[in-house]
Amino acid sequence: AGSDDQVIVLVSGGGSALLSLPAPGLDLEDLRQTTAALLQAGIPIEEMNVVRKHLSAISGGRLAAASAAPVLALIISDVTGDDPADIASGPCAADPSSFADALAIVTGHGLQLPPAVRQHLRSGAAGAIADTPKPGDPRLARVENRVIGSAQRSLEAAAAVFTQAGIAVVSLGDRITGEAREVGRVMAGIALEAARPQSAWPRPVALISGGECTVSVGAAGGRGGRNTEFLLSLAIALKGAAGIHALAADTDGIDGTEDNAGALAGPDTLERAARAGLSAKAMLARHEAYGFFAALGDLLVTGPTLTNVNDYRAILVGVRS
Repeated sequence: AGSDDQVIVLVSGGGSALLSLPAPGLDLEDLRQTTAALLQAGIPIEEMNVVRKHLSAISGGRLAAASAAPVLALIISDVTGDDPADIASGPCAADPSSFADALAIVTGHGLQLPPAVRQHLRSGAAGAIADTPKPGDPRLARVENRVIGSAQRSLEAAAAVFTQAGIAVVSLGDRITGEAREVGRVMAGIALEAARPQSAWPRPVALISGGECTVSVGAAGGRGGRNTEFLLSLAIALKGAAGIHALAADTDGIDGTEDNAGALAGPDTLERAARAGLSAKAMLARHEAYGFFAALGDLLVTGPTLTNVNDYRAILVGVRS
């Protein structure tokens, strides 16, 4: 592309994995092992992308910096805050992070990474490898990053559906992060407060939220994605409270690595599980939320939606069972 051309880049969540060009001296297996270690440790996506940007030849603004033509990046966001530098590891966005930041993340979490990856990060932190383009870099002067889809827009669409059905809506925002089981407990507390007879909350009410939680699997293993883990923790904390139903799902149709988008829970979830011989608390401890909801027939399976704007959660309070 020449200076008189126009380059249009379509960016979406998952781009870090789908558009991979390892930095010189690294290969795809190095990136696979590094990504697996980052996911296993439950590291927030923003920190994951700091590391991945510094192992790539195109992330962290390097793709746009290589273009002699003006660049327009149209972005569908799957990260909280909708920062173009975080989405798909920011191929067209200036990167405020550094090799030193990436090395600190790896060291701070005690990650076991391939030797070539550790050496690459050390060399970059020592100044032996050029860092990613920073804000103000002249190579990015003719680059525009424009977010055209986001979790917030999905919440706005959901609110319209509930409103049309005569259900009040309280949006808790699109920046809900943290360990999925902890967020589940907190959300249960909010729902129980909304359900109290003397509560000032309208009823029925839909508590909706977006964002991306994490699951620190560790040695426990398990197949629960972050949405099913959130929902199982929520159900345990609700203890079968009447009139509260919930859904949690990833908008791309895949929760973690399994075939479900998420799952559904209601007042009878724990009772039905007990009848089936399932221990909700034991399965949560093993991160087996997928197996729990699969056994109840309560998995939400949509297939890939081909659009990813992060997770979506809805808790209905004050509805008839």
